[in-house]
Amino acid sequence: MKKRLMTVLFFTVFLGFHFLSIAQFTPEEIAEDARWEEFLKTAEITGKRQLGGGEAVTAPWRLALEKDGIKRNALWKNPEGLQKGYLEGWKWEIAAYRLDRYLELNMVPPTVEREFQGRPGCCQLWVTAEMDLRRKTREKIKTPFDKVYYWNLAIYLQRAFDNLIANEDRHSGNILITKDWRMILIDHSRSFSTSKKFSTELIYTEKHKEGPMIMKKLPRTFVEKLKALNFELMKDIVGKYLTNEEIEAILMRRDLIIGWLDKQIKKLGEDEVLYLEFLDLWKIADPVKLTPFGFLTSFFQQ
Repeated sequence: MKKRLMTVLFFTVFLGFHFLSIAQFTPEEIAEDARWEEFLKTAEITGKRQLGGGEAVTAPWRLALEKDGIKRNALWKNPEGLQKGYLEGWKWEIAAYRLDRYLELNMVPPTVEREFQGRPGCCQLWVTAEMDLRRKTREKIKTPFDKVYYWNLAIYLQRAFDNLIANEDRHSGNILITKDWRMILIDHSRSFSTSKKFSTELIYTEKHKEGPMIMKKLPRTFVEKLKALNFELMKDIVGKYLTNEEIEAILMRRDLIIGWLDKQIKKLGEDEVLYLEFLDLWKIADPVKLTPFGFLTSFFQQ
């Protein structure tokens, strides 16, 4: 047991906390999900400001909330139907959050249904980030050397998630970056399309309109959870926030994702496409097979 612990710790020092490559909110933050959901539903609204301009096409509201001495901001909106040439839906924001948590990506802030000014809508915990991807690109801010590998893994997860939910509106303004370089995803009100276009083709592939953008490497647990999805499970996850047709479309896209991954695995090998997360190393770590470069032979043979 002691040798296994030392092996895992050694691996952690050299490669970092691998589980962070999938869970972008920290374990401590994730443990607070239920509390924040209740807060978003029941906290008193002490301030409000409607957002506008090109960056806020759905005219959402920034709400100041307070309960039991806790103060936080939230974003509330209720777009529904065709707006400026795009189908919008506030229920899709809640469905995206719930699906994100099932998949254990933990990249979407807590989001619930809440009535505001006599209308139902979605209410999402406001995330104060260090920057968004737009600023990173505009100011040519480089990803720290020790964060590059994990940042790239987060990008592959974002692509996989957007492929699954048919999010055609992902742009650099709704990819947030925390101070420690975790990725947070917001704005999913144009997702879950049922059109043939998004049931027969994935958004992120070698054929992406801006050049090849693929799901290069994904966590095994994420893929296993994808495979486990079926209609009944999806109903349990998203409840009333997706129609039967929207659920069926998700399952079709899931099959497309698995099919694409299978081709990659056949071409490159499973270890080049799927990876284990930090906690899984505990089960397979073999100190005898530790190489001088900090890579476990047993890890890559699983």
